[in-house]
Amino acid sequence: MQTETAFSIAQLAGFEDDVRAALEDGKVPGAAVIIIKDGEVLLSQGFGKRNVAENLDVTPRTLFPIGSSGKAFTAAAIAMLVDEGKLEWDKPVRDYLPTFKLQDQFASERITVRDLLCHRCGLPRHEFLWYGSNFTRKELVEHLACLEPSADFRARYQYNNLMYATAGYLIECVTGQTWEEFVAARIFKPLGMVSSNTAVEASLATGDYALPYAEKKDEIQEVPFYSKFQAMGPAGGINTNLEDIEHWLRFHLNEGKHGETQLLAAEHLTQNHTPHTVIPAGESIPTGKYPEIANWCYGQGWFVGTYRGHRMVQHGGSIDGFMAEVALLPDEQIGVAVFTNRGNTLVPYIIAFTACDRLLGAEKTDWNGRLQKEFADLKARQEKQLAEAQEAAPPIPDTHPSHPLHAYCGRYEHPGYGVVTISQVEDRLQWVYNDIPSSLTHVHYDIFELNLEFFEFKTKVSFATSEKGGIESLAVKLEPTVKAQIFTRVPDQA
Repeated sequence: MQTETAFSIAQLAGFEDDVRAALEDGKVPGAAVIIIKDGEVLLSQGFGKRNVAENLDVTPRTLFPIGSSGKAFTAAAIAMLVDEGKLEWDKPVRDYLPTFKLQDQFASERITVRDLLCHRCGLPRHEFLWYGSNFTRKELVEHLACLEPSADFRARYQYNNLMYATAGYLIECVTGQTWEEFVAARIFKPLGMVSSNTAVEASLATGDYALPYAEKKDEIQEVPFYSKFQAMGPAGGINTNLEDIEHWLRFHLNEGKHGETQLLAAEHLTQNHTPHTVIPAGESIPTGKYPEIANWCYGQGWFVGTYRGHRMVQHGGSIDGFMAEVALLPDEQIGVAVFTNRGNTLVPYIIAFTACDRLLGAEKTDWNGRLQKEFADLKARQEKQLAEAQEAAPPIPDTHPSHPLHAYCGRYEHPGYGVVTISQVEDRLQWVYNDIPSSLTHVHYDIFELNLEFFEFKTKVSFATSEKGGIESLAVKLEPTVKAQIFTRVPDQA
């Protein structure tokens, strides 16, 4: 008689070919894939290359940054403190951090520990604030008061990494341990995640780590690691491998147990897996347009919905040169994790959903064709929107700046975003923010186009003059959903 495990393994026949096809079509150098069902590891395997130049293979021990798939670790850490009575889900954050403040006074007073984790604080992403920033976690939290919201508190879903940084800072204030120390001591160590870490440098000190790659001008090229996680680690700073993530998957499928040890009470882990904030159709990737995937909400560190009518708990992750997907079908005791060393791709979802289809015995769906097309369509839409925006506000001909270029140079400060430096490089202006240089091209009058090449993002910068005629400020929309941020010129030091 065929065992359940043997049956599940048989359902995966040919799956490795599916993985290789997805990697080839998605131009992804390498991937690591693990599949667990009913407590048994059905597959734990590397595919492709972790280092293309040196022809090094991905292995189950290869370390990958997993980006936002790591938010679940922060949510579990908070749940552990609730379990111990050191936090309460529905107490205001101010009860623990009296100085905590948002621009919205009501939100400042009422936002709870639970709210930090489920993307309903009213703030949009404000992503440029943290990327590459030298802010400490404490400084980042202090700067939240100067960021404009784009919705009322708890009115709607808005994905927000900054609240996860705040949750990490809350852990430190309550326990005296940094988020990094707490996760290492309370999650990595007891689960036996011996290789996992919260710093890229720790991965580079090992002998088995994946290099990051991205598509540049239709070629896959190695890119630098993102390593400035000092403030944002709780939102996406976990590095792990298949051997370790196996224990993490089991921990969730076993309702907070590691072996026979209950590391986290099931009632509190369940809060991580419970829908808290409804996600409107089209605001998650993959979108809700496929009948197999429906009812997406955000829990705490996890997206929660249904997959072919089965409860699914999953979260993707993205950071420079890497993408990940961690998915659970808890009622079927299925866990899947996929790590890839190429940024900006849907391949981890393709592989994870294909694995789920096979284990559920579902009719084969061409997720590879579907999501590769969706990704291509998304890029085309973005390019079209950029072109339309350019056409909507064409440059006024025969105009020039009101001042010589050197007059615009200097330091400009925003109370939330910090400092931008404008300098002159030959006959053009240069913008430097968070140590990342970008070009400024004159459009008309005192308006320049800022081309954040690294982010493939363009926006306008408008300089303003004082009553005395000098350049005193600049306005720029670094967060498109709110009013332009005003950076005021800092007087030159003598």
